[in-house]
Amino acid sequence: MKSTIPPNEQRNTRMSPLGYPTNLLAPGQTYETVNETIGSIVLRNRQPATWWIGFVVAFGLLMMFFFALAWLFIRGVGIWGINIPVAWGFAIVNFVWWVGIGHAGTFISAILLLMFQHWRTAINRFAEAMTLFAVACAGLMPLLHLGRPWLFFYLFPYPDTMGLWPQFRSPLVWDVFAVSTYFIVSLLFWYLGLVPDVATLRDRADKKWQKKFYGVLALGWRNSAEHWQRHQIAYLLLGGLATPLVLSVHSVVSFDFAVAIVPGWHSTIFPPYFVAGAIYSGFAMVLNIIIPVRKLYHLENLITERYLNNMANVMFVTGLMVSYGYLIEAFMSWYSGDIFEQYMMLNRAFGPYGWVFWVLMLCNVIVPQALWSARIRRNPLTLFIVAFFINVGMWIERFVIVITSLSRDFVPSSWGMFFPTVWDWAVLFGSVGLFLTLLFLFVRFFPMISISESRELVAEPQKANAL
Repeated sequence: MKSTIPPNEQRNTRMSPLGYPTNLLAPGQTYETVNETIGSIVLRNRQPATWWIGFVVAFGLLMMFFFALAWLFIRGVGIWGINIPVAWGFAIVNFVWWVGIGHAGTFISAILLLMFQHWRTAINRFAEAMTLFAVACAGLMPLLHLGRPWLFFYLFPYPDTMGLWPQFRSPLVWDVFAVSTYFIVSLLFWYLGLVPDVATLRDRADKKWQKKFYGVLALGWRNSAEHWQRHQIAYLLLGGLATPLVLSVHSVVSFDFAVAIVPGWHSTIFPPYFVAGAIYSGFAMVLNIIIPVRKLYHLENLITERYLNNMANVMFVTGLMVSYGYLIEAFMSWYSGDIFEQYMMLNRAFGPYGWVFWVLMLCNVIVPQALWSARIRRNPLTLFIVAFFINVGMWIERFVIVITSLSRDFVPSSWGMFFPTVWDWAVLFGSVGLFLTLLFLFVRFFPMISISESRELVAEPQKANAL
């Protein structure tokens, strides 16, 4: 059944009588145009040449990642630059960075769903998929860092006749439960929202394998009122369950550092500081994904400048929180009177890794100030550049936290420098290749924008005018 918008409904900056923004979709959008715009990307026989170029590059990085892992399993973690005292290197830096990126997906989908923010519609599917892929990349890093990844099950309380149990007072064990719970809930939340859309693809598919593939994933969805009622109840319940996970998971990750006595780590500000940084980097990554895809597939009518502006605003606010965290961290190290904390801050800014700290300030504090300008926030190119700087800066932040604090702690005789090897960089960029490869496959085989929720935006202005 098609639902059209009356010709007199002008989609500009006006608001409908119920307060719905009337510029969410382009003029004249119908159920069928939404189905065609989003569904044809998946059901078409060929993808644009740009998609193939990007996929080949991503797949090449993935192959490099597999090669680096093979050499790691053969030679051991000694191929990395880790040493004593810097026993945590790129693997833990990458882990915290990827977990942070995975946070924005649940934030956009769950919290904004509960707050009835309609601008989440065109970006929540990207964010949810990004969460799954980023958490998958993050989960690999601690396993590789173990040195003997085939013994990872020691972290689980499995029935063991030898009486070997995990140390439940260790935050590393907390990570296992927090990240695995977050991944399972995010997977269920993503798949539940996907069911009506794959049913639409099933009904529109021409090829037999597509009908079977999407038919199995649709779980017998028939678009009935009973199906929709159960779907909406379950979707809201999962959204309510996922919302506290946004705050809890990265708080638990921050405990990896906060419960230690290493100068620069033992701080109560770390949980909120890490959560704000996670949402900051997560929104930046979403922007770095949707802006090229928006241009490649000509989705300007669905991912409007208003959406980009809203995301830039949230990213800017969380960036100010992160900047405040930097300031308070420096103030507390001075105010505490602890000579070790005071030296740690001086060492960060003016020690051997001082130049890294100032690059961090450039990327995370100075460059984002450009978002004060509405022109920057609404311009896809400049917004992409700012978001890219933020993603680089957030990785550098994790590097500064992990490496700088470990390289110089209490006793000068135990100080040591960390120099990453080519294998450290191969694992980092290879994990980016894994993330991008999964993302390209997702764009190819699943609707990147929620079809069902976009159709709701077509109907809402018509309902509002009828009232």
